[in-house]
Amino acid sequence: MSRDAAIYEKLGAFYLGSPHDVTSGETADEPLLYDAKDLLTHAMCVGMTGSGKTGLCACLLEEAAIDGVPALIIDPKGDMGNLLLTFPNLSPQEFRPWIDEDAAGRAGKSPDEFAAAQAELWRNGLSQWGQDATRIQRLRQAVDFRIYTPGSDAGRPVSVLSSFQAPPPEVRGERDLLRDRISATVQGLLGLVGIDADPVQSREHILLASLFERAWNEGQDLDLGGLIQQVQQPPLERVGVLPLDSFFPAKDRFGLAMALNNLLASPGFAGWMEGEPLDVDRLLYDSSGKPCVSIFSIAHLSDAERMFFVTLLLQQTLGWMRSRPGSSSLRALLYMDEVFGFIPPVAEPPSKKPLLTMLKQARAYGLGVVLATQNPADLDYKALSNIGTWFLGRLQTERDKARVLDGLEGVGAGGAEFGRREMEQLLAGLGKRVFLLHNVHEPAPEVFHTRWAMSYLRGPLTRDQIDRLVPDDLPVPPLAADNGARSSGQAAPSSSAKAVRPVLPSEIPQRYLPLRGRPGDDVTYVPRLMGLGRVHFVDKRRDIDHHRDLALLAAVPEEVASIDWYDATESGLELADLESDPAADSIAFGELPTAATKTKSYRSWEKELSETLYRDRRLSLWVSPGLDLTSQPGESERDFRIRLTDLAREARDEEIEKLREKAERKLATLGERKRKAEQAVERERDQARDAKLQTAVSLGSTLLGALFGGRRRSLSTAARGVGRSFKQGQDVERALENVESYGRQIAEVEEDLRQDIETIEERWEARNLPLEEVEVKPRRADIDVRLVTLAWAPYRAGEAAW
Repeated sequence: MSRDAAIYEKLGAFYLGSPHDVTSGETADEPLLYDAKDLLTHAMCVGMTGSGKTGLCACLLEEAAIDGVPALIIDPKGDMGNLLLTFPNLSPQEFRPWIDEDAAGRAGKSPDEFAAAQAELWRNGLSQWGQDATRIQRLRQAVDFRIYTPGSDAGRPVSVLSSFQAPPPEVRGERDLLRDRISATVQGLLGLVGIDADPVQSREHILLASLFERAWNEGQDLDLGGLIQQVQQPPLERVGVLPLDSFFPAKDRFGLAMALNNLLASPGFAGWMEGEPLDVDRLLYDSSGKPCVSIFSIAHLSDAERMFFVTLLLQQTLGWMRSRPGSSSLRALLYMDEVFGFIPPVAEPPSKKPLLTMLKQARAYGLGVVLATQNPADLDYKALSNIGTWFLGRLQTERDKARVLDGLEGVGAGGAEFGRREMEQLLAGLGKRVFLLHNVHEPAPEVFHTRWAMSYLRGPLTRDQIDRLVPDDLPVPPLAADNGARSSGQAAPSSSAKAVRPVLPSEIPQRYLPLRGRPGDDVTYVPRLMGLGRVHFVDKRRDIDHHRDLALLAAVPEEVASIDWYDATESGLELADLESDPAADSIAFGELPTAATKTKSYRSWEKELSETLYRDRRLSLWVSPGLDLTSQPGESERDFRIRLTDLAREARDEEIEKLREKAERKLATLGERKRKAEQAVERERDQARDAKLQTAVSLGSTLLGALFGGRRRSLSTAARGVGRSFKQGQDVERALENVESYGRQIAEVEEDLRQDIETIEERWEARNLPLEEVEVKPRRADIDVRLVTLAWAPYRAGEAAW
């Protein structure tokens, strides 16, 4: 069996295998291609152990990766990390570290012999399906594969504290969506401390949900430590109509705070607090905009921990999805292996609502959801009704088959009449690696045999193997405790501080940076200069009209009045953030340089700030000449490339779809002409046979007449019959030539279509779209210095405290 890569290697078309005849057991040579856009209506894969379900899903994810589609993979079993086991040389040395040595022993082979056998098995398997090392290399170059282990340091650790960040405005603006997110987060968190909380009856759930709702409505983030403090001293006077202490007395709240604190203090929970933040955008694309396949291996977690993490990830994904613009092409995938317990038909675990919401709404945002399970009873009927593609493998029981048939009958069969008996026969005939594909976008189901996976499917990975898959030079995530802009370039206060606030002329403006935390004896206000200004950038040709507000913080010069605003740092604060009075009268103040006590110094610094903003500030933009698009102000090259990828994929799909529709019309016309030409061949052949028969009869009669006294006229008649027979033979040849001509024209249209699609795919490949960086300069009239003020900055223990 062989496959031509030119036939299946098409962007937007996933090569999953080849059509299979369950009656004869034969697999066709032509590839089965699945349209990537069909995943926008989501997919599920059902099959018992040994059916080949993992291999099929691995192939689907490999195809998406080759197409540059990023993915989030939730892996409860621990074997989806196999996607990182791709070996371009297909050598025994590459396989050796990853083989199952117990399997080698059972096979009666040494580890080296077993590795060599596995390498040969993979080479032969890939070759039979038209794949080679070149395709493996293409897969490795298309995306960045990563494996995360939440709650463990075996792989890449994940910090869940950032998961308590306030949702984006798109989520906060929808009350139902926000409440669902709060409820799922609280339910998962309480599950970690062993509290089975009913959202309506549990006062623990109601209190935590109220705290989350209050903070998130105001756009404030929460972490576990801050949440514990708010449980002890809630910023609430009432819950419903009851006073807080009547609803949930302080003594009882202390018990909840202790439970959460024990979780925070537990050594096992330390792994949840370290690592990369659970930021879906960063999980789908790296810092350069390259797509990523992020695998979350959670086999090592307890059931409560799994539910907690999966719920947080789903909620974060839902928030990311709602913050993106709509898309008609596949933008990203969410794949969950072994979905049992996360979206059941009856129970309501916290993971169920976000999953159902995505199944209902994700299509509009370009997010495809793929769920895999051994048993169709693991899925809620509402989920089944929102899934357009069903990959059905060998099922374990008759009850499983009956449930699948009920589900198929409920969703229909692409508009065709559902044949339950025929479908039942197809399901009964499925063997290993043979699946029934039911796609609502296709007129009828199709049985196919899955191709050979490029990834080495060795089974669940051990902790040591996962650890080996993490790069040694993995950067340590920066601490999120302080904003770098607040400490960059700002020296710690000197030891010479006094409690007396300096007395200054009323003309000198003074402001106080907001103090983080409570005031105390350890806080010192240090003098800084803050310049607040606005720069207006206008570029009519690129439709740019953007204001940038700046709040620059600089050290006060000791002696000279001049200041270099070029060395100032952006504080990230706004005028409304500054306070008119110190946090407490007892706070100490650092020594104020003489230059800051003179009114004329501030006028000079204001002019210098205006000049600096005019000469130094530029609005950097990225331009894609190929798409004639310009990045938005503040949009990084990474984010712009990601947006271009989505737009290019949509443009590619739209252009290819139009091209195919045009070609299909031509092919339909030529096909009809060929069909009529074939009918003409049969008609001419029938006429030729009749003419030959008549000629033979006439000639025979003539010969008999000549022998027995026939007439000469009969001989000429026979000669004319021979001429007619010869002419009919020529008509058959001409009809055959017409059939061959139409066949050649059909082949030419198909080849032209293939070449045109390749050209379109190459032209719209995002990596081939060059970017140019341009700068927009402000005019002098576009500089507005609003305030240059003496800014008192609080420090605690030598570190910035604002």
